[in-house]
Amino acid sequence: MLNALAYLVGLVSLVIVIPAQIPLLGWANWLALPLIVVGVILGALSSRDGGRNFCLVVLLIAAVRLSLGGGFF
Repeated sequence: MLNALAYLVGLVSLVIVIPAQIPLLGWANWLALPLIVVGVILGALSSRDGGRNFCLVVLLIAAVRLSLGGGFF
């Protein structure tokens, strides 16, 4: 059950992160980061690794975009 919740949180985060790849919308990654962390925690509490790994990939995408944009843009 926790794995499914982690996937769901990861999908919601991905919906926020994808438009945040557009220039000047990088601030939306800051909104997605706490949600991604919740998904990683739910995935870590689960007996399976799929949801956690999916959230980690979304976290990596958001973190790389933030680092390329200087943390804001």
